[in-house]
Amino acid sequence: MTKLAPWARPKAILFDLDDTLWPIAPVMADAEKALYAWLASHAPKVAQQFSIETLRQGRLALLAQQPRLHLDLGALRRIALRSAFEQAGEDSAKVEAAMTHFFAARNAVTPYADVLPGLLRLKGRILLGSISNGNADLEVIGLAHHFKVSLAAGQFGSAKPDAAIFHAACGALGVAPHEAIYVGDDLVLDVAGAQQAGLRAIWLNRNGSSAHPDAAIQPDAICTTLDDLLEWLSQQGEE
Repeated sequence: MTKLAPWARPKAILFDLDDTLWPIAPVMADAEKALYAWLASHAPKVAQQFSIETLRQGRLALLAQQPRLHLDLGALRRIALRSAFEQAGEDSAKVEAAMTHFFAARNAVTPYADVLPGLLRLKGRILLGSISNGNADLEVIGLAHHFKVSLAAGQFGSAKPDAAIFHAACGALGVAPHEAIYVGDDLVLDVAGAQQAGLRAIWLNRNGSSAHPDAAIQPDAICTTLDDLLEWLSQQGEE
């Protein structure tokens, strides 16, 4: 963990979700398989004509045509699925059932071991919130009660690194940007985005990578776990 000189006591911490509070790649891989198994059983014409990979390629092609869908990956998947159903001659009324099945699997996340203890230690000491470009459902996951404010790009209408979503979260918490810290795994979206919006930013580098892909981006601190984050906060006079 890097160490910085103490600063004015922070009033709020905002967290990224995917790959910050839980690993997302294995979850998404399982969700794709679960969706495809559902299609094979309930929409066989789609499964016969498309593979997991060709469905993914269809989403990418749609995203290239409609880049605004980056803000709502659920909407992107829904529209792409509807197109696949139509091409296969399958009943598109089944798309919502397919999406429900997918989201159930997509939200079957397992938080990193340090997350629940860390959030419990932080709660009541400092305001907590989250900002995500993804479509995780904190209510379904069971973490919503830890956060006073949770913003998702698809609902808000802009995505990280746009300063607007950071400012909106700070406003909802009743703090100024310089009174907030953002914690995330992505140097561009999370660290640079938060800093450009006036927040301090911590890079949660869970894999301990020594590689820093962009020397122009300098996190205010680098932590590998929420335990590191709590230690850093104690140096700032928080605990």
